[in-house]
Amino acid sequence: MLQYTDLKTMIMTILSKEILFAIKLSLVTATVAVILSSGISIPAAYMISRMNFPGKNIIDTLLDIPLVMPPIALGAALLMFFSTPVGSVIQSATIKFVFQQPGIVLAQFTVISSIYIRLMKSTFDNIDPMYEKVARTLRCNRFQAFIKTTLPLAKNGLFAAIILSWARAVGEFGASVTLAGATRMKTETLPIAIYLNLATANIEKTVAIVYILAVISIVVLLSIRKFGAKAS
Repeated sequence: MLQYTDLKTMIMTILSKEILFAIKLSLVTATVAVILSSGISIPAAYMISRMNFPGKNIIDTLLDIPLVMPPIALGAALLMFFSTPVGSVIQSATIKFVFQQPGIVLAQFTVISSIYIRLMKSTFDNIDPMYEKVARTLRCNRFQAFIKTTLPLAKNGLFAAIILSWARAVGEFGASVTLAGATRMKTETLPIAIYLNLATANIEKTVAIVYILAVISIVVLLSIRKFGAKAS
């Protein structure tokens, strides 16, 4: 891709107002989406891994839907939901999502939560429940046993789930562009910036953004490998 630009031009492009805005928006929205997903995905994964309850298989299957559906279809489903009376009330009474920055967070959250849950469920499945039972005999309630024994043992899987989910959120395009739109300097994340600049044949900016996303991907993979090596 260096044939389309040079180092000086690429650096100037990366430091442009538009690209800096896209970088900031991508990092902030992805981080918020992962934080929100953590609050739901960790308990959900633990319940599916450890508990038996009516409808468990159905819920487990429904949670996989975002993994197999195209992101653009998820974005369309969210957009149609906010066109319903219930969705309209949510938008008017709380936060506006359609064609707004919170819509990016919601789209990212919807896409990454299934990934997060699957990774954490696999982690919890590989932790012997006996550790929790021992903690319960030491006068810990179920929540305390989870916090003091299971969660520390799951730290490697938790780290991987957070990093991979965050990276997926940064690279999310289909659901975000459908729900939040593609407006420069408003809902312009890095993937949307690629879309906008390709549409205007601005190859230099497109190449710069591709390199940024490539660097993020490499850093994520190296971080996971380095952490995994330390843990082993």
